[in-house]
Amino acid sequence: MNLTLKIWRQKGPKDAGKIVDYPVKDISPDMSFLEMLDVLNEELVNKGEEPVAFDHDCREGICGMCSLYINGEAHGPQRLVTTCQLHMRSFKDGETIYIEPWRAEAFPVIKDLVVDRSSFDRIIQAGGYISVNTGAAQDANNIPVPKADADKAFAAATCIGCGACVATCKNSSAMLFVSAKVSQLALLPQGQVEAEQRVLSMVKQMDEEGFGNCSNTGACEVECPKGISLENIARMNREFFSAAVMSEE
Repeated sequence: MNLTLKIWRQKGPKDAGKIVDYPVKDISPDMSFLEMLDVLNEELVNKGEEPVAFDHDCREGICGMCSLYINGEAHGPQRLVTTCQLHMRSFKDGETIYIEPWRAEAFPVIKDLVVDRSSFDRIIQAGGYISVNTGAAQDANNIPVPKADADKAFAAATCIGCGACVATCKNSSAMLFVSAKVSQLALLPQGQVEAEQRVLSMVKQMDEEGFGNCSNTGACEVECPKGISLENIARMNREFFSAAVMSEE
């Protein structure tokens, strides 16, 4: 496959960025999208040019690092996949592909396609944990959990914090991410001790980081590579309003 890549290049956070054209040739349809960028970078290095900076780690759809906006869609045209799981057979020979970083005030660009997502870390630090000493692992079935609740908690816990929900939301809202992290603990007995303070603290930190509000568009659920449901946002809203009322009493 021969392709034309239009890639956002930006030297640093305070520099102006621009789209730069890069032709790539003889790309295998079986390559992953990141492997295709590896080929481009190898060519750039061989020519003495600076390679394109982009995030990657596990390349198995688990770490959530490969945050790319491809042809106007978070993680590209395929649903329920991360960029590292996206293969070049999803594109046509001769196609022009636009590659940009996540666009959100709370995700400032560090360089080229790399953005600073430490705002997510600070939200987790605000309350996305259980502070009690759990000691040794519990025996199986020692703490009964209804199967339906366990399934919902597990589904919420599959959020990898990639930020696609923020990138695809017209308001740059982080509600899907935060609600998944609230839900995975709120649904389990182990998460009840700090439930009220957790949701209040995480929502407060989310607002302080500069994320926008949810307007129920639903694009976050569509573009989420792990299929995190909007149901979690409804659950978080219930948890938040209940906790806010209790804190005022």
